[in-house]
Amino acid sequence: MADVRLHSSWKKILGEEFNKAYFESLITFVKDEYQSTEVYPPGSKIFSALDHTPFEKVKVVILGQDPYHGRGQANGLCFSVSDGVPIPPSLRNIYAEIKSDIGVPNPLSGDLERWANQGVLLLNATLTVRAHQAGSHQNRGWEIFTDAVVEKLSQERENLVFMLWGSYAQKKGKVIDRGQHCVLTAPHPSPLSAHRGFLGCKHFSAANKYLSEKGIGEVQW
Repeated sequence: MADVRLHSSWKKILGEEFNKAYFESLITFVKDEYQSTEVYPPGSKIFSALDHTPFEKVKVVILGQDPYHGRGQANGLCFSVSDGVPIPPSLRNIYAEIKSDIGVPNPLSGDLERWANQGVLLLNATLTVRAHQAGSHQNRGWEIFTDAVVEKLSQERENLVFMLWGSYAQKKGKVIDRGQHCVLTAPHPSPLSAHRGFLGCKHFSAANKYLSEKGIGEVQW
């Protein structure tokens, strides 16, 4: 974990969090896990979402829950997998909705770094996970940390678009100031729920319309 990367803007914004007791015990736990078992994503990518998308560059926030727990899948950006990894079902549904909504053909790669570099913060609630054990690092402190990220964005930025898919993300997004930001909600894109309203939600055109109206550059989805 020595090679963890985090953009300096977030170090400044979240400085208080790093000094809190919960964060110190969280990092002790995470370091022990990386040393004793297989954990994803690779240590250098734990904070990838915050490293690729500086605080002042965020335009859109997409909230996920847990990193993928299969070998080679998690790359530190929610819903994203690295080049060459088969596209997971939820991301296939996201791509299908983008194609239906704004006509962009489905990409061959599941790597969403190109979104992150445009200001789309792809933030999981929990930033690490044991191999093949979904939810294994939940309730250890990550959720407190990522709640702080959402709260700082809500309080200190304006005219952001938050995409909250599924009840977990919607609950996490309760702190967002609806008067200051655009909040889009839909069921989760998982195959279990996508047909209940994620497919057809038109969030991607709605996000770009809002950004455009606020004089902010649109995202090339």
